Amino acid sequence: MSGTLADHMRNKLEELSPAERKVARVLLAGYPAAVFETVAAIAERAQVSTPTVLRCAARLGFAGFPDFQAAVRAELDARNASPVTLYETSGRARREAPAPSSADTSGPGEPLLAQAATEMGRALADTFTQTPAHDFRTAADLLSDPRRRIFLCGGRFTHLLAQYLALHLMQLRDQVTVLSERPVERTSTLRQLARRDVLVLFDYRRYENDKTVMAQLAKERSGKVIVFTDPWLSPTAAQADVVLTSQVATTSPYDSLTPTLAVIETLISAVIDRLGEAGHQHLKRTEHTAHRIGLV
Repeated sequence: MSGTLADHMRNKLEELSPAERKVARVLLAGYPAAVFETVAAIAERAQVSTPTVLRCAARLGFAGFPDFQAAVRAELDARNASPVTLYETSGRARREAPAPSSADTSGPGEPLLAQAATEMGRALADTFTQTPAHDFRTAADLLSDPRRRIFLCGGRFTHLLAQYLALHLMQLRDQVTVLSERPVERTSTLRQLARRDVLVLFDYRRYENDKTVMAQLAKERSGKVIVFTDPWLSPTAAQADVVLTSQVATTSPYDSLTPTLAVIETLISAVIDRLGEAGHQHLKRTEHTAHRIGLV
């Protein structure tokens, strides 16, 4: 099952009976809290019988409603997982390194390298397969539109990705800004957001509330919002015009940002194609200036 359980329910709506569809819509309207109500309460809210709620869970692929609730609970646990949680649940905190065997001629990192190659390859493939073509095209169109100002902001680690995307865009077009970490400057910039502006946000699990507020500010001013996030979806996604999700599975307790970086680099390629000769000339002027001031 790809995406969240809420996505799974939405995708299954057409396969449900009219009564079961009422149940699914009640659950989606109050997701995830509604899932943890009693079956009787859900049936009353949906104006259906109790067996209908149970049939709905079965049609969604679960052995029973408790199994459905357990799956949602597991999803929420994963959504809120921290590096400490992932470290402990992976067993690393309890695992001791095995003593090297005299008969073992392989390097100590070889099994990990093989495992990482498998997991990373799967994460990259799933990320590109599950990226909606429409959202990707829209993001490229917005970022290559010279009439729009572009503002970018990331989180604790993902600010590096915001800077990486911004540095490429700055070489290809004007009016690209990474939001300052200084409160007065950040406030001033956000206050000036306007209709033609694009706000690009990176928000991955343990989501940051300020990103949701930033997205709200942009939408209040009729701006556009692009959100990069994980499969569990940042709350900021509810305000977004474009949502680009990436897999984060890795061999360490930290989420992998490699699939996101791959999406960014592919997006940069799409922006270059759209900018055409204008982007080429901008890049040449940027290089010329850099040479004159001795940066390259």
